[in-house]
Amino acid sequence: MLKITDEEFELFRGLIKKKMGINLSTEKKSLVFSRLRPLIAELELSSFSEYYETLLKDKNTEITKSFMDRISTNHTFFMREASHFEYFKNVVLPKIELKHKGSKDIRLWCAACSSGEEAYTLQILLQEYFEDKPSWNLEILATDISNNVLNKAYKGVYPKESIDDLPVEWRKKYFEKFDEFNMVAKPILRKNITFSRFNFIEDEFNFKKPFQVIFCRNAMIYFDTPTRNILVKKFYSVTEDSGYLFIGQSESLGHADSEYKYLLPAVYQK
Repeated sequence: MLKITDEEFELFRGLIKKKMGINLSTEKKSLVFSRLRPLIAELELSSFSEYYETLLKDKNTEITKSFMDRISTNHTFFMREASHFEYFKNVVLPKIELKHKGSKDIRLWCAACSSGEEAYTLQILLQEYFEDKPSWNLEILATDISNNVLNKAYKGVYPKESIDDLPVEWRKKYFEKFDEFNMVAKPILRKNITFSRFNFIEDEFNFKKPFQVIFCRNAMIYFDTPTRNILVKKFYSVTEDSGYLFIGQSESLGHADSEYKYLLPAVYQK
């Protein structure tokens, strides 16, 4: 019978921290076991130690990507932490419009997009705000470490009940029937969103232009303080002057540890 020893668990804790930045507590042994056991069976390996050695030899192929998919936690929904979207609509967008009325160029990064609900919510707000200003270039980069959730986000198919909290006019305007139980995002909602895999720990932050707004909500809660501080500095480096960073409402940068200026809970400005 397959088991995971304390020693094997510590090896995986270290590997997960190194590759993904996630700092698992010692209480997560059963979680690691349950999430990785199917992959070990699929590869026809006999132990967690053998799987660990396989991952060490793997050069970011599908084996490693499947490992990251299994470990990452993805939970989101439309209009999650709705006060953020209200602030984005009522405060942030008017200021960006005023500053960029010459270039008419807006770039947002949804940095932990999961299955896409946050990115599509932001796109709806952009479409609504700039509906009478068609000359604006509106771009959203939506990234996640998990291929599985990115595939779902790209398809834009969601259970009917998952969009129930959206206003009726938004549901009619931006979604259409996919089948008996699901709705799908219309092309107007998908056209300016680029979904792409991105690893905060291993990938370079080499973007052609800075972002006016970065949403990275409920992702850094899994990181320890040093890892979080490094990541926030990276975000700062790709944020436009006077640009914004939104994090999860259960998260905090720590006022002394970041160059961002605190505006209100979970909202910061460069």
